[in-house]
Amino acid sequence: MINLTSPFTSEKLENLNLGDKLNISGEIYTARDKALPTLVESIKKGNPLVNVQNIAIMHTGVSDAGIGPTTSNKKEIESNIGFLSSKGVKIHIGKGSLSNETIEELNKNKSIFVITPPVTALLSNCILKKECVALPEYGMEAIYKLKVENIPGIVASIHGKSI
Repeated sequence: MINLTSPFTSEKLENLNLGDKLNISGEIYTARDKALPTLVESIKKGNPLVNVQNIAIMHTGVSDAGIGPTTSNKKEIESNIGFLSSKGVKIHIGKGSLSNETIEELNKNKSIFVITPPVTALLSNCILKKECVALPEYGMEAIYKLKVENIPGIVASIHGKSI
């Protein structure tokens, strides 16, 4: 297992390989179907909801029951991955496969895609602190900042390759 702690810079990611097993710790953000497009629009308008430089975004909602990744290749999510990577998001955490176009965008921006098991109980135990930082009106799909310890994941896309 490779321990990876925020902030997530290109330098920290450059020596990772496809299939590497990670423990992700530090601050990560959440956004899924509804919040991700809204985040992108806020950046395009010059008023970002959160600073996306060197962050990880997990494609999940947050509730009292915990967290669990949603499918990252849904249009509302995957269509925004390339743009967010170009603006500084270094790690996208979710599940499922991505298109070749998205994999190339990640590669161009020195960002990666990490898959994590959809095991709510396991992932919820990794959360040390949670704070809603944007779009509280979206409920469980609001953007949260999480302080996490040892979120497990596998590098699923890096250096233009995908598993």
